Amino acid sequence: MSSSLRLLILGAHPDDAEFTAGGIASRYRRAGHEVKMVSVTCGDAGHHEMSGPPLAARRRAEAAASAAAIGASSAVWEHPDARLLPTLELRGQIIREIRSFAPDLVLTHRTNDYHPDHRAVAQAVQDASYLVTVPNVEPDTPIVKRDPVVAFLPDRFTRPNPLRADVVLDVSSELERVVAMLACHRSQVFEWLPFNRGTLDQVPTDDPGRLAWLRQWIAGELSARADRFRGQLVATYGSARAAAIEACEVFEVSEYASPLDDAARARLFGWMQSE
Repeated sequence: MSSSLRLLILGAHPDDAEFTAGGIASRYRRAGHEVKMVSVTCGDAGHHEMSGPPLAARRRAEAAASAAAIGASSAVWEHPDARLLPTLELRGQIIREIRSFAPDLVLTHRTNDYHPDHRAVAQAVQDASYLVTVPNVEPDTPIVKRDPVVAFLPDRFTRPNPLRADVVLDVSSELERVVAMLACHRSQVFEWLPFNRGTLDQVPTDDPGRLAWLRQWIAGELSARADRFRGQLVATYGSARAAAIEACEVFEVSEYASPLDDAARARLFGWMQSE
């Protein structure tokens, strides 16, 4: 593409962006576009053996390494993990972030996600969406003249509403980069999440074994998502290509920011879908 795009991913925790949008982040960077991954909380509760400032410092370093793996930038804010609320302070911080980074596309959680931190970020982004254009709100940071497109990261939840697949992307070509990014979050993918899932005894002890184990896990997750949205993949890519897609990412467009009209769809996603 001739014009540069800017992608901002606002997740609640330092690994949320990679799990749900690592493919599009990688693809944007390979095309020369700007990507920033923000964790709204410091992640200081997400472990079974560590906590507090030592864990937050570890997770900040992991987030920086993950972003660096694809040439993206990262930020980890100071809000405590598992105690986030959609306050006016948080809304103002998100307004300032959107104005300062001036993204074309913002990706964030849905408001009916399972995790209270995810829901808090989603609500704060929803509340900030229009206000980023209002000069008297957070007047220390110049407004954006137009809302970015805001879209929701994928999840499995169906109540009160399942994810609406407004955009489906084949990210099969990005699988290895997604795995490499997630492998940087060692405290999560090799320690905390397996402990929480009851699979810690299955994690290999050597680095090559761990990487292969992680690849199998992530490939399975992305393949299951592709199967779930196979009909939408067929509508986007045609039957022949859709049948071969093993990894996909899916996004629902927010009604509270700029609409995804045909021009915006082509600019933000169409160049990936046509490859």
